[in-house]
Parts: sequence; C-alpha cells; structure tokens
Amino acid sequence: MEQLVNFVIRPPRADYSPSHDLLEQEFVLKGHKYERKDLEVQNSRGHALQCSHYKPQRVPEDTSLPCVIYCHGNSGCRADANEAAIILLPSNITIFTLDFSGSGLSDGDYVSLGWNEMEDLKAVVSYLRTDKQVSRIGLWGRSMGAVTSLMYGAQDPSIAGMVLDSPFSNLFDLMLELVDVYKIRLPKFTVKVAVQYMRKVIQKKAQFDIMDLDAVKVADKCFIPALFGHATEDLFIQPHHSDLIFKAYAGDKNIIKFEGDHNSPRPQFYYDSITIFFFNVLRPPIDPVAEAAPDSLYFEGFELDDDFDESVLYEIMSSVHPSHPISGSSTSAPNDRKVPEFSAETTEEAINHSRSRWQMSKTVVPNNLSSQCDGVSDLARSDSLQTQSGDSTSCSHLEVPKHLSSPCDAILDVARNSTLQREIVGSTSSNGAESIDDSWEGISPNGASDTSVQVSPCSTDDFALVPSNPLDEERMLMEAIAASLKDLSIRETKDKETLDNSNTADNTATSRLESLSQRIKLGLFKGMGSRRSTR
Repeated sequence: MEQLVNFVIRPPRADYSPSHDLLEQEFVLKGHKYERKDLEVQNSRGHALQCSHYKPQRVPEDTSLPCVIYCHGNSGCRADANEAAIILLPSNITIFTLDFSGSGLSDGDYVSLGWNEMEDLKAVVSYLRTDKQVSRIGLWGRSMGAVTSLMYGAQDPSIAGMVLDSPFSNLFDLMLELVDVYKIRLPKFTVKVAVQYMRKVIQKKAQFDIMDLDAVKVADKCFIPALFGHATEDLFIQPHHSDLIFKAYAGDKNIIKFEGDHNSPRPQFYYDSITIFFFNVLRPPIDPVAEAAPDSLYFEGFELDDDFDESVLYEIMSSVHPSHPISGSSTSAPNDRKVPEFSAETTEEAINHSRSRWQMSKTVVPNNLSSQCDGVSDLARSDSLQTQSGDSTSCSHLEVPKHLSSPCDAILDVARNSTLQREIVGSTSSNGAESIDDSWEGISPNGASDTSVQVSPCSTDDFALVPSNPLDEERMLMEAIAASLKDLSIRETKDKETLDNSNTADNTATSRLESLSQRIKLGLFKGMGSRRSTR
C-alpha cells in the first residue's frame, strides 16, 4: 500500500543541475541571441517554486511578447521544457517553465497529479501578468501537466490556448486500468477497496481528494482553443483518455495521434503543429525581435592582400577559437563580445543538442509492484487477515450482531474494536518502540540511506490517518471495505427503486390497457345487442 500511495503522490523526484541540464543562460538559435532568466515564485502555500524564463536578449521596452507556460509530468522538472523553448523561441514566443511543488528543486514533499499544481500555475500566471513585456499567455502540459493546464484553464478563460499532451480523464479509472496493463493479480473489488484506503492516506499526506481529479467533468466548462496530442502505443495513459476529454471539450479543439509511447520523444511534425497552433492563438510579432548573433569569427583589424587564401586564415582561427565552443568555456571573442555557449542553425540540431544533455523525464510503474501485490491478492483470498506480529483477526465468517442492521455496521464495529485494541496496546507497551522521528532519520527522498539528511520533527497529529502498526492498518482497511460496501448498498437501493418505479409504471400501463380493452369489448357487445334487438 505504501508503494501504491507513493506512486501517486511521491514518484521518483527529478534530480538535475540547472547549470548542466537546462539550456544555457545565453545561446544562439537560428542566428539570434536568447537568454535564460532563473527566478523564484512563491505559491499560496508558501512554497518557493524554481522557475526559468526563456526569451530573446535585449527586447525593446515598448515590445511585449506572448509566453507559453510549460507544465511537466509527475516525475518531471523544468528541464523538460528545453525542447519547447527550442521550437517556440524562433516564432517570437517566450517560454516560462517551473518545478511544481514537490518536484525538482522546488519546495514541497508531495505531488498531487494536478490538484495542488493548479495553485502553482495560478501563482505563475499572476507573476507573468505583472510583466509588461508579456502579452498573451498559453499553456503546454504533458501528462500530469496536461491535466493541470486543463483544470486551470476551466477557471481562467483569459488563457489564449492550450496544448494537452497525454492527459488522463479520471484518476480512479486510470488506476483500475493499470492493474490490468501491468498484470497485477488483484480482484477488482480488492482494487476498489485499496483505492478507498489510499484515498484516506493521500488526503492526510497531500491534502487532496483523488476522486476530484476528473478531467472530463471540467472539459465541458472550458472554451479555450486546445490542441490534444497522444501516442498510439501509450500503455500508461491509453489514448482513449484523450478521446474522452476531446469529446467532452467545449472549446475549439483538434487532436493529433502519433507513434510512440507515454515517454517517447515527440515527432517533428507534432512540434510543427504546436508551433502553428500557438502562432495562431498567441499572435506574436512576425518580424524577428531577438538580436541577431554576430559571426563566430572576426577579422577586424586585418588587412589582407587580394591573393590571400582566406581558407588558411579560417583554419588558423578555428584552431585557436572554435565556432562552437564547449559548454562552460570561458573563451571570449574579440572586441569583448561573449560567444554564446551553445548555438544551432536548425531546430533539429538544437533538439538533438538538448536531448544529448537531458532526456525527457519518464513516468514508470515500480518494477516490483506486481510481485508485491501478489501477496495482497493471497491475503484477499485467505480466510483471515494475518498481522506481521503473528496475531490474527478473523473476518471471513463475520457474524452480524442483532443490534447491527447490516454487514457494513458489523465491519465498522470490528474497526472500532481494532482501534480500541490499538489504543490499549499503545498505552501498555513501551518496549523498544521506535519513534516516528527516529524512523525517518537518515532517509533520502529516493529511499536510500543518507546520514546527512536532516528531517525536521513533526507532530504525531500529522499521522492521525496514517497506519503506524498492523492493527491500525487493519482498522483503516475495514473502514475502506465498509465505505465500499455502503457505496454498493446505495447503488443497489437506487437500482431497486428505479426498477420498482419502472415496474409500477409498467403495471399502470398494463391496467390502463386492460381497462381500455374491457371498454372496447363492452362497446362491441352493446353494439351487437342493439343490432339483434333491431332485427
């Protein structure tokens, strides 16, 4: 269960170096100079979000350019926006990217697959609205970032356009699908119980309800022009998720399918489509705004004879000062002009350079998740729940006491008894119990032991809904089963009422038909009687 919960709210955190993995602070693209400006934006929860703004160097003060905010996936970071910056900057569209709270180098411990990320995106949009050199704003999201963009766009109609790459339609449905795709041998009822269990733990840890993450529900409230994209062989978030959202989407829309899976590099024709889409909705200036880059080689001060072979001079100068210096080189050009650390003449060349330094963050399911879930499946099929300490609480032959009206109440009663046992055990035993603070000491974010990591102490109230021992876990599991059974009971009651109403309507219609039939028969008999009397 802990691994399933972490899969949702604490996936592997992207570890990167801004100086090495982001585009350079100054670079040349298609003959023009651009820069990367790093900054921090604070969200509503007080977390510092690490951000970068890619834009042309020395933009005139009276010029404003549109900006696209790139929103990464659940295991991603702002380095994933490198390719977005490369394809949009030559069109006079700037790129703003961030590490969401709980991701990359930003503050925060957990991600929320789009829920809390909406507040992060709101803080970034508010910051850009104060920048007089930013005109229209667009959104480009991938996976979790696509859901974040869609849910935020439904609240802010001022967004000019959105690119939604591989969004999921509903988190609950996605989790049920992953059980089938990754061959996790669990009965569907057990999975639904597990989701109820995870829902409580996630609400306590990350402060959001996984049932609220439904992109289809907000799609019919969003009128922003949108371009959907999805890989045809995506098994993590299957293409029908985008199809469901696309069908419900209220605004102008288009969808592109391309070869690949969830984590594969996107094809060039898809990037070309995105460039055209944003050019149409953001309306950037047509004439180049970025300053033209100087030539890589300078010959000022040289007086050459007419018969001098310039190729020799090029060869000499290239050996002293290469036209594409190595990243981080401190070599300066003549006339005190700094040569950009990275330059590219074509988009393909720039994207290849970016991919050689940083590969797009990947979303993966833990390799050992299926084998660990086999034990859960065996546990679900067993006649009793065995705790790790050797004690067992029988639940396969659950008898309903007379004072309880349903199996749900019986399960809740067992849960309350488990809670009472836990409190008694906790108050009477103090032999060798490890404190919460000690159990977390020396654990790094990626799970490895690290004695240099210092974790600030927290109150035990923060773990009120988090299982701390087998009895506590059993209690929460019982509550989850009870909640599932109650939902099932409510649905059965509604179905029964619907059936009863239908039967009542059918009976009413039948009685009316019978009454009408009798009237017709009586009319016929009366008519026949009158004819006989006449004769």
